[in-house]
Amino acid sequence: MNVIKRARLSGKTMGGRLLQGGLLILAGELMAGPAFAASADHHVAADQALDLAEKAIALRSVEGAGNKTPEVAALFRDALVKGGFAPSDITITPYKDTAYLIARWPGQDPSLKPLVISGHMDVVEAKASDWTHDPFKPQIENGYLLGRGSTDMKLDDTLAIAALLELRREGYHPRRDIILEFSGDEETTMATGAIIADKLSNAELVLNMDGANGTLDEKTGKPDYFTWEGAEKNYADFRLTVTNPGGHSSEPRPVNAIDELAADLLRIQQYRFKPEVNELSRSYFQNAARWQKPEMAAAMKAFARNPGDEKAIRVLSADPSYIGRIGTTCVVTMIEGGHALNALPQKVTANINCRIFPGHPRTAIMEELRQAARDPSMKIEDATEGSVQTAASPMRPDVVKAIEHGMQVAYPGVAVFPALSSGASDSMWFRSHGVPSYGISPIFIKNSDSFMHGLNERTPVASIVPAVEDLLVLIPDLSH
Repeated sequence: MNVIKRARLSGKTMGGRLLQGGLLILAGELMAGPAFAASADHHVAADQALDLAEKAIALRSVEGAGNKTPEVAALFRDALVKGGFAPSDITITPYKDTAYLIARWPGQDPSLKPLVISGHMDVVEAKASDWTHDPFKPQIENGYLLGRGSTDMKLDDTLAIAALLELRREGYHPRRDIILEFSGDEETTMATGAIIADKLSNAELVLNMDGANGTLDEKTGKPDYFTWEGAEKNYADFRLTVTNPGGHSSEPRPVNAIDELAADLLRIQQYRFKPEVNELSRSYFQNAARWQKPEMAAAMKAFARNPGDEKAIRVLSADPSYIGRIGTTCVVTMIEGGHALNALPQKVTANINCRIFPGHPRTAIMEELRQAARDPSMKIEDATEGSVQTAASPMRPDVVKAIEHGMQVAYPGVAVFPALSSGASDSMWFRSHGVPSYGISPIFIKNSDSFMHGLNERTPVASIVPAVEDLLVLIPDLSH
């Protein structure tokens, strides 16, 4: 079934134009770079992206027994080879129970550093018994692609593949190498992302396709704004431990290790890290306020002006969507203690997961947690694995211009501005090598429809055609 036949799910064709969510895409007006003009019809590429995404979603690429990430890599390799990539330019490298893929499209000038397009093939675990449908049996329903990975991030992967193959069909010849890479454990240890970044540390820049960055209006479904990510908060885990001689449960003692650590955790829960902004987060609050309800809009603007504004902090902190954007956050995620049902606990541990605002070393945050607990007997240590601390990528004018150009072709008039990500991605590995990395997923979705890592993940099918149009502009702009 091609995209035109799927139009009943996303819009309808009108005299060579495709109506997507109320937007007319003027494909004939697409200008994709200084030396390349794309063709007027990219439905083949859009259909290919959707078809490939459905096949990838059907492969349960989850860590552990039966991990099918290597099969996803093989699926993507076969599509690239069929589309004109030389088999010798594609490598799939096994790693433990997963694998990673690197594909190179050689450019005309080998002296130029390559453009890297980044993604990952693994997904978060999902159980069919919890979902309204089997998460690994993709389907299209009411205009949405349903399935684990539809948003994070198999559709984004296949959009990148389809766009590159469309550029090849169009006869585009990049000046610099274009390297497409997919890691295989981004949702867990992130080890393959580190390996890939080591191999590609000579890159000019990275376009990270990870996660939806376009926001649709909750009522109309039309695009409100697009944010690109130039930095992300740093990931950290800290292990808290309290020990005690223990004893018989029939002889309770004034000091109990579980009670003691529980009190420590409650004090940490009440602690507030200093709210702050940087260039990227200030831009987000100033611009995104336009689409918020009056109280939230006022808080966002006030916080952008003064991150010490207590009223603004209270409003923003009350919303899970924004509390992660106003500074460092730490939350207990795991706890373990005791050794027998009829014994006083001898050892209790807890994990505190932190997302650290850029510019703060983990040692400083660990010390703040120690002070917040106010318990000299509590031991705290850095238990972080698979993460490095990085600074923001520069707001390069050529990158900003290219991102805005692509979006204006796909969604004329849409607002485009930078933001700080409250999560973590493979971008950190490249930034640790000094390679700028930018989050640029062209998928648009309502906030209420975003279920990444959660139940019933879904993405609007109507986002696919304009996403392809965007990439057909953005990639040539930065590779020519």
